[in-house]
Amino acid sequence: MRILLNATLVPFMRGGADYHIEGVANALRKHGHEVELLRLPFRFSPESDIRHLMEYVDTLDMSAPNGVTIDRAISLQFPAWGITHPEHTVWVMHQHRACYELWQEDEANSAQRQLREAVHAFDNRHLSNVRQLFANSQRVAERLKHYNGLDAKPLYHPPFGAEQFRCEEEWGYIFCPSRLESLKRQDLLIEAARYLKSPTKIVIAGEGGQRARYQQLIERHGLQQQVKLVGRFTEAEKLAWYAHAMAVFFGPYDEDYGYITLEAMLAAKPVITCRDSGGPLEFVQQDETGWVVEPDPQEIAAAIDAAWENRPRTAEMGRAGQAAYHRAGIDWNNVVASLLGEGGRA
Repeated sequence: MRILLNATLVPFMRGGADYHIEGVANALRKHGHEVELLRLPFRFSPESDIRHLMEYVDTLDMSAPNGVTIDRAISLQFPAWGITHPEHTVWVMHQHRACYELWQEDEANSAQRQLREAVHAFDNRHLSNVRQLFANSQRVAERLKHYNGLDAKPLYHPPFGAEQFRCEEEWGYIFCPSRLESLKRQDLLIEAARYLKSPTKIVIAGEGGQRARYQQLIERHGLQQQVKLVGRFTEAEKLAWYAHAMAVFFGPYDEDYGYITLEAMLAAKPVITCRDSGGPLEFVQQDETGWVVEPDPQEIAAAIDAAWENRPRTAEMGRAGQAAYHRAGIDWNNVVASLLGEGGRA
């Protein structure tokens, strides 16, 4: 079939969304389909830019542009799912979060309130009329139900390079790879280092807007020998860091899905996460495949110390996570069958 895959593009800001988009396109092509990728440029501000993009997408009838028939349309991101096509499937990675669960009513001005209303109306109109509606995770499906009254079926997909992850001798450190941003909450892990009773080291990998603040936090508490910010890393370095970790920390606030949880499971490493971390809670089971704690540095420190104190058990929990991942049937063949089949609503 000819399939149009619709998403957005924020120039020079690559992340998990790009792996997701490229993964879907590659999987569809491997199954013999002809795929075109339409990525609309997206700017988070000013609010008027978002409104203009919604208005533009509303005009896009992609049934047969320039007389070329498109068999299916699959949309992944706001507002790309506003295109018109009779065979339209939407797989929601997440909504425009600033207008949903991250909305700050007490800080909003009139333009932001008007945008929120427009975004909700846009989503309600378009997502309620598609052929199939999937969500990136159970957490994303819950938000769609809560805010829009829409039922979506969770559809999980593998992280990039899933077959390359490996487990090797652990070297007694906690690994935390992610963008250094406030929602990822690496500061909880840095603060936890102050309360450690074990000699566990902490390796935080990635770049982002909070790097300077995190480095200052490390220096303020004299944690330079315990906590390392290693910055940007290659795929090979990432695989090695996972392979030799004792455990992985991933404690974001209300994450949509969270590749890091799945990557840790593939590398047979247990995960320390938080009760309000969203997506990771769909995979991490307390005392079985990791630790689920309050977003509190002392509780995180206690989990890290527990991992150190009983390392055979920690390794066993990692293997249990790896087995759970494979039992869940998370693979691209299942994704393609679901996207091109029926039954996309919960």
